[in-house]
Amino acid sequence: MSQQLPDISFFHQLANAASKETLSRYRADDLSVESKPKAGFRFDPVTAADRAAETVMRALIGQHFPEHAIMGEEFGTSGGGPLTWVLDPIDGTRPYLCGLPVWGTLIGLLENERAVMGMMSQPYTGERFWSDGKQSWASSIHGHQLLQTRKNLSLDQAILHTTAPKPAGMHEEIQFAQLAEQTLMTRYGGECYAMAMLAAGRIDICVEFSLQPYDIVAMIPLIEQAGGVVTTLEGQRAEKGGAVVASGCPKLHQQVLDRLNGQY
Repeated sequence: MSQQLPDISFFHQLANAASKETLSRYRADDLSVESKPKAGFRFDPVTAADRAAETVMRALIGQHFPEHAIMGEEFGTSGGGPLTWVLDPIDGTRPYLCGLPVWGTLIGLLENERAVMGMMSQPYTGERFWSDGKQSWASSIHGHQLLQTRKNLSLDQAILHTTAPKPAGMHEEIQFAQLAEQTLMTRYGGECYAMAMLAAGRIDICVEFSLQPYDIVAMIPLIEQAGGVVTTLEGQRAEKGGAVVASGCPKLHQQVLDRLNGQY
């Protein structure tokens, strides 16, 4: 039997708590930075802000929903049951370190291993993007809006995004260069913000080569409930991460998968 999902107001409560930790350290001269082991990368940063933000979110979830499981980037998985919170306290630690506001706090919710609600909070710009289980929304100082992905676009008019060019060279079996040649333009460096812009109809395709669940769970319902599609390279559900493709509409998505897999 499906459990009642938390109200979206609790996602905002979690984001507010995380923001106090991340903003107080953002663009600070004394930010403590360490590097975590990651295959293929010399430097994979983690900061005190990452750990502090996840700690306060875990505490709130434990207080309000002690029966729920939690999966977080910094402190692993705890608990069990049909509902699991998936937390990335700072998605985009590199831009966070550089003072670039394309990082965000990701808060996702799995029900029986399927992503059903999610939020991306960017506290420095004051923007939030979320899915409430039915629709996707954004809010900022400029107002509140319903999100819709862009539809009925030909591949040669589509905007393509990936976070960095290096992973494309590490995964030569994925035909990213061929896809890039057939799209209108390719942009880099947007991190989770690019996925939010896909949900908002500003970017049409996002390709990421090696994601963890906490990188993508929050973004799946945000994009799907705005009308988009998120799958693995094989066209399967993407909650477990790996090579992930997001597109604004199903027709475009299949074209993208075909090209990335060399089937065209």
